[in-house]
Amino acid sequence: MKTSVRSDIAAHTRSTVARYAYALTVTIWLAAAGLAHAGITDAVKFQTLPNGLQVLLLENHKAPVATFNVFYKVGSRNEQFGKTGISHLCEHLMFRGTKKLKPEEFSNIIQENGGQDNAFTESDLTDYFEVINRDHLDVPISLEADRMANFEPKGFDSEKAVVMEERRLRTDDNPEDALEEVTKAQAYLAAAYHWPVIGWMHDIQGLTLQDALNYHGIYYSPQNALIVAVGDFDADKVMKQIGESFGAIKNGPKPPPATAEEPPQDGERHVVLRHAANLPAFAVAYHVPNYIRNPKDSFALDVAGEILAEGKSSRLYKDLVVDKRMILDIDLGYDSTAFDPSLFWMSAQMRPGVKAEDAVAAIDKQITALRDRPVSAQELQKAKNLVQAQFVFGQDSVFNEAMQLGIYQLLGDYRMLDQYLPGIDKVTTADVQRVAKQYLVDSNRTVGVLVPTGLLPHEQGGGPAGGAVSHALMMNPSAEMLPPVASASDHMRALIGVASLIGAASLDRDVPAGEVK
Repeated sequence: MKTSVRSDIAAHTRSTVARYAYALTVTIWLAAAGLAHAGITDAVKFQTLPNGLQVLLLENHKAPVATFNVFYKVGSRNEQFGKTGISHLCEHLMFRGTKKLKPEEFSNIIQENGGQDNAFTESDLTDYFEVINRDHLDVPISLEADRMANFEPKGFDSEKAVVMEERRLRTDDNPEDALEEVTKAQAYLAAAYHWPVIGWMHDIQGLTLQDALNYHGIYYSPQNALIVAVGDFDADKVMKQIGESFGAIKNGPKPPPATAEEPPQDGERHVVLRHAANLPAFAVAYHVPNYIRNPKDSFALDVAGEILAEGKSSRLYKDLVVDKRMILDIDLGYDSTAFDPSLFWMSAQMRPGVKAEDAVAAIDKQITALRDRPVSAQELQKAKNLVQAQFVFGQDSVFNEAMQLGIYQLLGDYRMLDQYLPGIDKVTTADVQRVAKQYLVDSNRTVGVLVPTGLLPHEQGGGPAGGAVSHALMMNPSAEMLPPVASASDHMRALIGVASLIGAASLDRDVPAGEVK
């Protein structure tokens, strides 16, 4: 599953106690419910419309709210050299009007009906979503059907300028993101994950309105889309509404398959980025399988990641952050639900005076220990409990439920979601040791190092580089909307919230300040 963890010393004791209590709670829950009978997908209603549009509906009556998601199976993975970034640009343009609506009128109508909306682009997919009171679910249904069928954006040049500014602020002026970008580009030499979701700047500059119209015509059609709605509604009624709104939309040409494959890596690669930054940093990325290619190994890698770097009691945090005080935090990422084989990723900022090679060597010692010595039964069970806890408590949000169902359906079958908890439960000490020996080896990795060249521009008194574009705060779709809107619980792992989905590997739509109401 998707995971990313940031740690800090100040929260060590409180966070650790909370995670233990959290794991204990879910252990009791799982024991009472029985893993084999979790049945997350049992109540889902699935239908494919005659035009190929797939629809998944799940009733959830705990609050008078619903989420409506339209997934398109298109992301940066579907782009070509010279046209990178067009998936993300199209996402922006979907808010710039249709044959019936003016720019931003879509969002204004949703807000007038008490809802919130946004979208994000990933390597593998693009998702447009609304969270709204159950009595107004018909509003996003009709609006989303309109912009699927009647795409006619206005203000192309100004929106492209917004995306270019977004690239400057998020990547060019963000040293950690810039390091991730160059490290991934070195790790992926053939696969389409080579380029960033936002695209290369020179490619974005060259994109035209006709490029966007052509791209939309291929990828934004019913045969390439999936609707997922979860909430307090009558599924039969909503299915009928969706059929009436989307059923007559015609398909464009069939999207070409994304066939680029990354060959096996047979030697360690290194990349050095010299960039304005406050502190040096490093990233280490290992090639690993995704869930579709190897479910058993993906479950074992999830548990291995928990042991190594998830939380304040993890091995790397205790060793490098607390004991040796070499790094400020430790981030770990592994996207098992990527459409193609993924990366097992670790990165950190170093404390002043610490060399990158020393920090990487310290990580290597911990990985070597994981390869050479079986983890104890207690440590294994604790890690499995925490992984399962994060997954189970993700069911608290209708948005997170919709995200989980959508991702697994795009992978092939939403019912694979029910295999996650049993899969984690079956992971053994030998499985963890085996995947560490097979994948977490020097010849299979890329190491990126950030060498600071001075302070960042905005810390020299000049404000953020690149100009005056402000970014809208994104809604937290993990929140359950009640009148009034309730506060949200934080996103955790397992594709159970947008905090993980909308990060370095995905981009949500930013809105110029003048458009924020």
